[in-house]
Amino acid sequence: MFIIETYAIAVLFCVVTMFAWGSWANTQKLAAKDWRFELFYWDYVFGIVLFALLFALSAGSMGQGGRPFLEDLAQADNGNLWSAFLGGILFNLANILLVAAIALAGMSVAFPVGIGLALVVGVIVNYLDAPLGDSTLLFTGVGLIVLAILLNANAYRRLSAHQKKVPTKGLLLAVVAGLLMGLFYKYVANAMFPNFQEPLSGKLSPYSAVFIFSLGILASNFLFNSFLMRRPFEGAPLAFADYFRGTLKSHGMGVLGGVIWCVGMSFSILASDKAGPAISYGLGQGATVVAALWGIFVWKEFKGAPKGVGGMLNAMLLLYVLGLALIISAR
Repeated sequence: MFIIETYAIAVLFCVVTMFAWGSWANTQKLAAKDWRFELFYWDYVFGIVLFALLFALSAGSMGQGGRPFLEDLAQADNGNLWSAFLGGILFNLANILLVAAIALAGMSVAFPVGIGLALVVGVIVNYLDAPLGDSTLLFTGVGLIVLAILLNANAYRRLSAHQKKVPTKGLLLAVVAGLLMGLFYKYVANAMFPNFQEPLSGKLSPYSAVFIFSLGILASNFLFNSFLMRRPFEGAPLAFADYFRGTLKSHGMGVLGGVIWCVGMSFSILASDKAGPAISYGLGQGATVVAALWGIFVWKEFKGAPKGVGGMLNAMLLLYVLGLALIISAR
């Protein structure tokens, strides 16, 4: 299987993750305006599973390092398979709430608040599991990102007050999504053998772990998303027949969104071998800056905001960049 050899390449892969995770939600915006997020999300999940399988059968089965994908799956023990699968369930619960928050509050709010919290929780949880890197630099970076989250939430509160909207639902969904999302990565990381060059019996390769993780997302989606279709956060209940009324563009955007997200996940997992899970996950969550830039400058989600909000957003972006720089330098 393909394995990253140096820390510099690992950081490059984390940067790709950052842009993938920060950009996939544009596909939700590009789908038809009347295409509800619950329907979009089915195709998004199919895209994740499709890429995970194709990537495992290609890059996960080539070269001399590690173990080929199918051979690796055959020898894995149930505990590690369940750990990766559970990671998929936790991620899906968090992510479906995040997608709902994007639909209600926009990318420039849902990502900085939700994914910012996920970064804070994820760095702490993954560092306690595998304490790699300078803890002072790492947690100072996390502290700056917490300040950025607070600034973004305040900017959204002021925008909502100015537009006479109640921000509670979208913001609350982003907070709950972030707290849950910070937990999933450790279960995937724990299922893998720690040194990708030296396979351990019963443990999973990064490719197998991501594939099993994607199956956890798919299986749990029949519970979580089916429930949301019947009891949506906003709008009328949906039936499965509504999914088949979607246009080719709407379905294609969902699949593309899932593929883009899974590219980021796969690259992040591959980078964790050289960078450590805490740094790999934390740097990938720089997606918050990318998503905020999309939301602010392309989708104009803060258009018409009162005076002072622009300064808050600029300060938020600066704090995120400084925090991410410290997370990178921690290793």
